[in-house]
Amino acid sequence: MLTIQIANCSGRLCGRQFLATAFRRSYHIQPFSTSRVVQQPPPKDPAQKAEEEARKRQRKSEWKRKQGGQTFLDHVIITVRGGKGGDGCAAFHREKFVPYGPPSGANGGRGGDVYILPTPHLTTLSSVPKKVIADAGKNGQGSWLNGKNAPPFVIRVPLGTIVRELPIDDPRRAKDEWAAEEESLEGLSSEDRRVKMREKRWLHYPGAGDQNVARDFFLDAEATHYKLERERRIARRRRALEEPIRLDLDKEEIIERPVDAPLGIKQKEPLGHLVAAGGTGGYGNTHFLTKENRSPKFATRGNEGERITLELELKLLADIGLVGMPNAGKSTLLRALTGGRAKTEVAGYAFTTLNPVVGIVRVAEDGTWEGSISGSEVHDETWLEEQEEAKRMQEGELAYALTRNQQAMDDEYLLKMGKGHHFDIYETFRFTIADNPGLISEASEDRGLGHSFLRSLERSPALVYVVDLSAPAPWEGLRVLREELEKYQPGMSTRARLVIANKADLLAGEGSETVVIEARNKLRQLEDFVQQEMILPDGRPLAVVPTSAKYSQNLDRAVALMQGYVKEAREAQ
Repeated sequence: MLTIQIANCSGRLCGRQFLATAFRRSYHIQPFSTSRVVQQPPPKDPAQKAEEEARKRQRKSEWKRKQGGQTFLDHVIITVRGGKGGDGCAAFHREKFVPYGPPSGANGGRGGDVYILPTPHLTTLSSVPKKVIADAGKNGQGSWLNGKNAPPFVIRVPLGTIVRELPIDDPRRAKDEWAAEEESLEGLSSEDRRVKMREKRWLHYPGAGDQNVARDFFLDAEATHYKLERERRIARRRRALEEPIRLDLDKEEIIERPVDAPLGIKQKEPLGHLVAAGGTGGYGNTHFLTKENRSPKFATRGNEGERITLELELKLLADIGLVGMPNAGKSTLLRALTGGRAKTEVAGYAFTTLNPVVGIVRVAEDGTWEGSISGSEVHDETWLEEQEEAKRMQEGELAYALTRNQQAMDDEYLLKMGKGHHFDIYETFRFTIADNPGLISEASEDRGLGHSFLRSLERSPALVYVVDLSAPAPWEGLRVLREELEKYQPGMSTRARLVIANKADLLAGEGSETVVIEARNKLRQLEDFVQQEMILPDGRPLAVVPTSAKYSQNLDRAVALMQGYVKEAREAQ
């Protein structure tokens, strides 16, 4: 250990000199030089860098698939509890020259109800909380001031959500307020149970608790209170057994304002469907005023709200559902049909799409669809487009880039039709199309994404098969798709109307005559298979349309056919 003595520098080291000497001995300080060069690792080969990037994306995709998706939820169980009612008040009126006034304790407010409301602004159940508890009502006060009722709690869910109440014997169902109270009273003596039950249900005027429990007025009120509570519990149990909650929220709730409604009156907003009622407020001591009991010194607490466990299942309401094997080009097709507005991830490996994505196809009167006049002509892999976008931004190309509406001025036809909001003027028909995760063999047995994928197709009135025409035998994949749909739900494959043979550009190669003939033969074999084995119940075969979603080729015919199928399905409804 070094001991430093601070003294004058005459004859011995002072503290400052000693510290400087010790510092020089302990540390070897090298002078800083700006001429030193830090060795950087050698630059990676672009092909190697792209391969590593693709490998990272694939690992991320595999991890998400094992987790069942991150941002999309199509099945969730929630516990809903109505708000507790406010407590009543035990008080007496006091004012000048009135030392002993009448009872003035008011009732408590009602607890908040819980509603469930479908909204078109949501596409997933991930925003729905797992536990919902409405606000409690306000307590009553003296001077006959009743407590304020709590506002309702609205659970917003996407359109297409199916709500089911779990049965009473389901272990996933949460206990109701009475079962929870019985569990908390286990192991107590009869006297302790009576005390705790009274504390939960009654309020006493200060200093009058012991007197109240011995009076006949209180005992009669307690017996009546337990009788009403028992009737309420029996009615709740009968409703859960005979009329459980079953809701199919496939339509948006809209309240039309009356034409002759007076000005200045606030329009009533839709609340949806009631699923859990709030508890009623407790009674103040004025409620127990009788001719015999002129000064009741007790009040009741608010009742607990209803407790219920709901199972929410989302079934997308898309007009067209794309069905295909992994890496068949469904995401690229959706991006091409929507002009790049649908943000789906495109990559060269399987299970790129883990969650259903819904896009909107807008069509004009002359058959022009918005995606054909907007967006890019080539839809490449997502990481390549992001890399190209970052490069353009770094080089400053986007500083003077034209907006969508400015680009519409470059061509006379685009000037007429326009893009974005300008297309609203010419739009006469629109339909939604859903890109679903890839379907593999034995998906009906919950392999791959299994039921979570097939569930999203149940609501689509028309299905479109998407096959990879560059595969060795695309008709075999088509057979697997049809069989899996039938295994999951008999008759589901009869809703298929179209077969899109995607990736036709990969068959052309360099355009030699031999390659073109082979491509035509493969397409002819696919058409023969569809005409022989893919017959609809009315005798019509499925249409086969070869396309190249990457280069947006031959999509006009596909859009026209899908538009006709959607019109036919809507007229049938």
